[in-house]
Amino acid sequence: MGWYTPTAPSPDLSGTLVCGWSARTQGEHLLVPDACMDILWIPGAGIRVCGPETRAWSFALPPGTESVGVRFRPGAASHLLRTSAAEVRNIRVGLGDVLGSTWERKLTDRLDNAPGYAERIALFENAVRAWRNRGPEADPLIGTVRKALARHSWNVGALADAASVTERQLQRRCNDAFGYGPATLRGILRLQRFMALAQSGTRTGLAELAATAGYSDQAHLSRECRRISSLTPSDLLTSEAPDWHGTESVVDVGNVQALGRRTGEESAA
Repeated sequence: MGWYTPTAPSPDLSGTLVCGWSARTQGEHLLVPDACMDILWIPGAGIRVCGPETRAWSFALPPGTESVGVRFRPGAASHLLRTSAAEVRNIRVGLGDVLGSTWERKLTDRLDNAPGYAERIALFENAVRAWRNRGPEADPLIGTVRKALARHSWNVGALADAASVTERQLQRRCNDAFGYGPATLRGILRLQRFMALAQSGTRTGLAELAATAGYSDQAHLSRECRRISSLTPSDLLTSEAPDWHGTESVVDVGNVQALGRRTGEESAA
């Protein structure tokens, strides 16, 4: 049978990575957008950069195919890879296409010769440290946007006001960092918030989960869930997607749990 194992990143990388992961594929898998970018290694195929997705997509590899990767927090990869996330939206490219052949060749050789999954994840983490240490610094706006939309369903105008930028500036900088504008990012992170709330157990029942996550009603949740994931909310919660990040989340779990205890959360714009 196939398996997938996410692991928490090293503490010094927790602000950059959601998780490392290793997998052995079996059958077809549906990937649901989470606003993240991944870098993964497959024996014989090399290293691939997986851009941010706007819609769910399925894949199948030969049974028993092994892979190892790291998953970046939303908006955290583009400046490290020195490429706009919009340029790799909905596609997968070789590491050499964004960082050059030298990086790809050296890291591929080390991954090919590493003795196990843990060692390969450590190699990826060391590469992330090297990319982070060489600069440039991340756009501070990106962390503000990510944290705000992890908790709230603010519209673009309210988000721009909170970040003290114009809507045009917000759109451009979100495109570069996340791969799409703030409205698309809001929908994807709101769906992640719905799954995190369901996992936390602070709310039960789809109607209550929908209201707390920031949807106008359960019908709004159902429409958005089908549009982004191609699944119904119930099917999404029983799929692989809620467990993709292990003990971590692309939204702040502590904030989500606090949000679940509050009333009067903003309605979706």
